[in-house]
Amino acid sequence: MQLSEQEIIRREKLVKLREMGINPYPAPLFPVDHTTKQIKEKFLEGKKVVISGRLMSRRIQGKASFAELQDSAGRVQVYFNRDEICPGEDKVLYNEVYKKLLDIGDIIGIEGELFTTQVGEKTVMVKHFSILSKALRPLPLPKQDAEGHIFDEFNDPELRYRQRYVDLIVNPSVKQTFIKRTKITNSIRDFYNERGYLEVETPILQPIPGGAAARPFLTHHNALNMPLYLRIANELYLKRLIVGGFDGVYEFSKDFRNEGMDRTHNPEFTVMELYVAYKDYHWMMDTTEQLLEKVAIDANGSTKVKVGQHEIEFKAPYPRVPILEAIKIHTGYEVAGMGEVQLREVAKALHIEVDETMGVGKLIDEIFGEKCEHHYIQPTFIIDYPKEMSPLTKEHRSNPDLTERFELIANGKEIANAYSELNDPIEQRERFEDQLKLSEKGDDEAMFIDQDFLRALEYGMPPTSGIGIGIDRLVMLLTNNASIQEVLFFPQMRPEKKAVELSEEEKAILALLKPVGKMELGTLKSEAALSGKKWDKSMKALANHDLIKVVVDGDLKMVVLNP
Repeated sequence: MQLSEQEIIRREKLVKLREMGINPYPAPLFPVDHTTKQIKEKFLEGKKVVISGRLMSRRIQGKASFAELQDSAGRVQVYFNRDEICPGEDKVLYNEVYKKLLDIGDIIGIEGELFTTQVGEKTVMVKHFSILSKALRPLPLPKQDAEGHIFDEFNDPELRYRQRYVDLIVNPSVKQTFIKRTKITNSIRDFYNERGYLEVETPILQPIPGGAAARPFLTHHNALNMPLYLRIANELYLKRLIVGGFDGVYEFSKDFRNEGMDRTHNPEFTVMELYVAYKDYHWMMDTTEQLLEKVAIDANGSTKVKVGQHEIEFKAPYPRVPILEAIKIHTGYEVAGMGEVQLREVAKALHIEVDETMGVGKLIDEIFGEKCEHHYIQPTFIIDYPKEMSPLTKEHRSNPDLTERFELIANGKEIANAYSELNDPIEQRERFEDQLKLSEKGDDEAMFIDQDFLRALEYGMPPTSGIGIGIDRLVMLLTNNASIQEVLFFPQMRPEKKAVELSEEEKAILALLKPVGKMELGTLKSEAALSGKKWDKSMKALANHDLIKVVVDGDLKMVVLNP
């Protein structure tokens, strides 16, 4: 284990604390009775308080020191005075422990009294302090120069997402995003609970990955000796509960899709799905408008939300635009009634990449996604999808080529998908069989046939409307974040590259490459000035560590520094 100079020094301090009989990781409860927020909101001069938190800054001035303590609610100034802490002759607790053995980032407990400084700062006079947890790594705290310029901020996205625990400590706004996320989910729960709907749980491990068109993660159950899938949706299980007699059920579910990652997709994500008997998609649109209006107010105090350069208004009602009409508006093509061949030609004319595995549904989906979706900034219901796009949706009551389905688009992205649910078991079987044909064509996202779900439908499911709301995307909107990684505590990351020990020769080669990024092989070899044996060994080691690669550029061999 390689340690930096600061990490070595902190471990040496740890040893000294233990030699002094101080346990840097004590077991007993520490009797906190105030947060920093409570101190500021209910400040009373001379009041005794017990607080704890992380030491975030300090200014030692001989016998006295001002510092900042940070807890879950914020920061407060604390004042350490040697004679207050050490009223007797023994000044070790201040002179040695506080001044020399404490570090920024250490977690301490404080007993003290409130007072106001001469400049009006609400402060805690420390009467006694305890070390509750010694930090062995320094925090990456930002610094400020004499002109007020801030530098060395902890803002590299990969580091922030990989070390979210550090991000939460040093970037207070990040914590506010996740507090708001909880407000949003609580608001949704309140809305549904007030209407008498039941929150339930359904299986994450499923024998058939049903309820959506997506590529699943596959695992294996050893005891049963059978394959299982991480769920891609919980829809079919919730509908089973409607069959079983519940009138309204909902679930906040973790779903998993083995697909690409980008600013709006993570392989593990959160969806809220609701199913209510005796309702249709018109009712669901009305209800969703009411829900989102309430959620926006609960989260931000207003139905208007600033998202990037846009102000999005969540106050009902929202426009309702048929998907085929949207395609005609934004592309000029009337695609209603077109088959695969014609749709593929339209897609190619619009410079949309398609392949032979795509059926009518996917082709229309691609055209809408590429050419239309981004135009809908204000919340808009895109309605009445073609049947080929919606295998779980009831046929439209006035057009047999369409279904009673809507997607809610806001800020150019889908945040909800809803249907009048298909409850005809014979038609549902036919729709599943159509999906099977797509699978045989090579569509690895086509739906499986769930025989048990079909059996459930054969017992009779009442007319039902269901919706799935993407919680992560909704939180992105309501917190003004452009990346899904910003609203997930621990987004999926590539494996962390391990630090490697490099020889002096390998370091020399990298030092030549870093300023330019790439160099002609012969030139690099000449400038490195290594013997043939050391050159070959160093180049091989750097390539094995995935630090460089050799590529052919015309007649030249180039050595390229990997990012």
